[in-house]
Amino acid sequence: MFEQMSQQVKMSLTTALVVSVCIVDSITIAYDGSVMGSVNVMSSYGNYFNLTTATIAVNSTATYLGSILIAPFAGYLVDWRGRKEGIIVSAILNIIGAVISGAAQNIGMFIAGRMIIGLGMGLAQTAAGSYVSETTAPRVRSFALGMYFTCWALGGFLATGICYGSARLDPSDWAWRIPCILQAFPPLCVLAMMPILPESPRWLVYNDRNEEALMVLARINGATPDDVGVQVQYQEIIDTLNYEKSDGKRLGFHEIVRDAPNRKRLYLALSLAPLTMLTGSNVITYYYGTMLTQAGISSSQTQMEINLVLSAWQFIIAVIGSLLAEKLGRKFLCLSSLGACTVMFYLVGAMTAVYGDSSNTSGIYGTVAVIFLYLGSYAFGLTPLTNMYPPEVLSYNIRATGMGMFTLAAKACGVFVTMVFPYMFESLGWKTYIVNASWNILFFVWVFFFWVETKGKTLEEIDELFDGLKHSDVPDLDKIGEKERGLIAESEV
Repeated sequence: MFEQMSQQVKMSLTTALVVSVCIVDSITIAYDGSVMGSVNVMSSYGNYFNLTTATIAVNSTATYLGSILIAPFAGYLVDWRGRKEGIIVSAILNIIGAVISGAAQNIGMFIAGRMIIGLGMGLAQTAAGSYVSETTAPRVRSFALGMYFTCWALGGFLATGICYGSARLDPSDWAWRIPCILQAFPPLCVLAMMPILPESPRWLVYNDRNEEALMVLARINGATPDDVGVQVQYQEIIDTLNYEKSDGKRLGFHEIVRDAPNRKRLYLALSLAPLTMLTGSNVITYYYGTMLTQAGISSSQTQMEINLVLSAWQFIIAVIGSLLAEKLGRKFLCLSSLGACTVMFYLVGAMTAVYGDSSNTSGIYGTVAVIFLYLGSYAFGLTPLTNMYPPEVLSYNIRATGMGMFTLAAKACGVFVTMVFPYMFESLGWKTYIVNASWNILFFVWVFFFWVETKGKTLEEIDELFDGLKHSDVPDLDKIGEKERGLIAESEV
């Protein structure tokens, strides 16, 4: 009994630490987006760099460009050196970039620092998504991956809170330098945690370190190495990776387009890029100041206060969505979230058109309320799915490369948002929201007809949905009785 309790404590601690890494990594990425949204409304920042619409867009886009530059090589590094090492290198890059941007003496230095941050963010998304999906117990996987972007709200809350405090220093340059430099803190926390975390058991098996992989599987399941459930997962991994090697499957770009099943895996994984980046959330993240001004709220202090509350609201709803992902299924979670987002964005456009230039207090705050509902709808499904669905549908030999391509696609969509939407706001005003909401309908149709459901399956069992057969003779994990596995579902979360 005491041995079983000890193993469960180890599982809980390991799972908590793995989830913590993805949380801190998510906070780093989210902090960047939100800090620019808050810094953009500071007069000291605008005056120091003599900003125009074009330079605001370039500053916001710099991290995306950095991520795009590293994305084609991120998968190779993560497959070669391991998931852990990829996360460590990404944290170092984020720290260097934060220091450079915070100490920037001119616009070129500031952009260079943000591009280095982008390099770190691009590598982190590839490494962390692969690592968390492969290093958590099956029933914990959806929650752990869901928390990756769920904690985006925490990063936004942290960034906005710091900017809210530092804005009191305006017109001093430290009003914007302090938030930029403090972006180095979350990756420092990642570096402190990594030495005590295990490597991905899938990466270990692929590199013929089977005994280590078995011990890691036992640890993340809170069981002993000879436990039935651990042995089933272990054998599934070995059989599937042996099949991939014996069938001539390789790591890298060639393999990802080699056959129809892999091409399907790829386009399903990549579908999350436009789904999450072009449905409207990034318009609010980067340009909420413009939106609130159009809605009649022009005070930068009031805008920051609203953003703080928005971040807390998003976090609570996204946690609920992450907890329900395994019960509701990925497809239902996406469709319900996307449908509600579309309706709410139409309402944002309509209310901005009616009340944006008026002094009607009820109408103005009604517009803000609809923005809250939109972000709640987005946070419920699309936020947790961002880094949940892509690594699940990608098989091991294309997971890191596919995550790199997903990162590239997501950042390319981000460049589109940051470069195009400022001009759309200038030319179309409130009609921008109507245009955005209309193409969301096309996303809804895509998900309804093409997505596959992955809930309740191990990563190796998901392969059967694409290949038509399972590459291992062991029974599916859910066919084994709970008592035989020695796992307690409540302890996993």
